[in-house]
Amino acid sequence: MGDLSERQQKRKNGSGKNSEPKRPGMIRKKTKKGSMTPHRTHQIKRSGSKNKKRRSKRARPIWATVSQLEQDQFMALTRSIPSDEPVVSVIIPAMNEESTIAEAVLEGRRIHPSSEVIVVANGSTDGTAVRAETAGAQVLYYHDPLGHDVGRHVGAEAAKGRVLLFIDGDMVIPAHQLRPFVRAVLSGVDIALNDYKGPIQRTPVHPVVEAKYVLNIMLGRSDLGGASLTAVPHAISRKAYEMIGSSILSSPPLAQAIGIARGLNVQAVHPIPVGQLNPTRRKGGADLLTEVILRDHQEAVHWLTENYGPRAGYTDLYRDRQLVRSEVK
Repeated sequence: MGDLSERQQKRKNGSGKNSEPKRPGMIRKKTKKGSMTPHRTHQIKRSGSKNKKRRSKRARPIWATVSQLEQDQFMALTRSIPSDEPVVSVIIPAMNEESTIAEAVLEGRRIHPSSEVIVVANGSTDGTAVRAETAGAQVLYYHDPLGHDVGRHVGAEAAKGRVLLFIDGDMVIPAHQLRPFVRAVLSGVDIALNDYKGPIQRTPVHPVVEAKYVLNIMLGRSDLGGASLTAVPHAISRKAYEMIGSSILSSPPLAQAIGIARGLNVQAVHPIPVGQLNPTRRKGGADLLTEVILRDHQEAVHWLTENYGPRAGYTDLYRDRQLVRSEVK
């Protein structure tokens, strides 16, 4: 899994070769002499009142805040899933998110008693990997940044769950807000989107928001509005994962286009205002991700025209363009 595809190489930030992922749970720790030695994060013993609070928080029952009715509904939906198979795999790409990653992991673990949480710690120079594993996650560690959204691809390949739920490490979304996505997939939805339409009242509308609307219209799904795989949280079924392919998850708009075009059940299931939870990161007044996301949408449109013709599958209605051309001549 350490070998990166051509798509990942193109999306990788910076230069240099991608490092092989260390075994889950392995990071590097400096010794007193300054050398680097392997160290298992779960062997770290902590002391003090703050760490006691952390341990007691982890000890809270996963279903502590779930009503009996919701527990029964979940159990009815998961009765056919083998006990040794996770119901949900929560995939969290993270880079330098030590302030939020532990809480994000804990909320992911509280979604269902049979949950696995996979953190793809890439390019981190802080304690993200340590805090993620201490909170109970399986950590896939890469020394270098993988590139925007490539962590989704990497995490999905390691996932074993019937439902794959994607969130980000820089925001903490409570488990009860994440369960609707899992429940939707368990109920038959293949791609459960965040029903977040974006700030469409602004003038001008942000180009990323426009791109999301345009792509859904081209896909014949104007009912989705601006709902997109670009925005977390979202969940996909094992069936959708196998049909779309793991590497395509690195380009969320393309994955959405392929899923809809191939007849998967795609629905916007629950609204979470991620725009408020995750302010846009800017450098010198420029949005760092806008260009990347717009290119992803261009890639999705290109795929549509390559596979369904220059009109992306739409007919020309009753126009006779050949007649028009002859009249012009």
